[in-house]
Amino acid sequence: MDISTQLFWLFTMALPIGCIAWTVTHEEVFREPREYCVNCSKNGKTLLRRKFFYLFTCEYCFSHYVTVVFLLFTKFQLLLPDWRGYAIAGFALVFVANFYMSIFALLRQAIKKEKTEIEVLQKEVGQD
Repeated sequence: MDISTQLFWLFTMALPIGCIAWTVTHEEVFREPREYCVNCSKNGKTLLRRKFFYLFTCEYCFSHYVTVVFLLFTKFQLLLPDWRGYAIAGFALVFVANFYMSIFALLRQAIKKEKTEIEVLQKEVGQD
């Protein structure tokens, strides 16, 4: 596979990886399981239990595991056609997915700020 095709797959596969990691670690649909994991990560009796459950609360950490699943299913390798290609692809996918998630978080924050400013302006106009 040539480098342009590999880069296409890198940036394309990072989208669903980021989407899955973000949804599990931030969105309302997974709130109850996430709260359970947060509780177990803070109050677990063993270090292993605390760290295991923490993985489901951190988008960066969770994206590593989603990436491993994607690599198992797609057999995607980057630059080298052996185990090193899997390692490079794994870390590159995590990096790009987390870049996408950071952009998404900033976008959501800006939208939320704008909505709040609009609500404040509407209240001010309504009071006058």
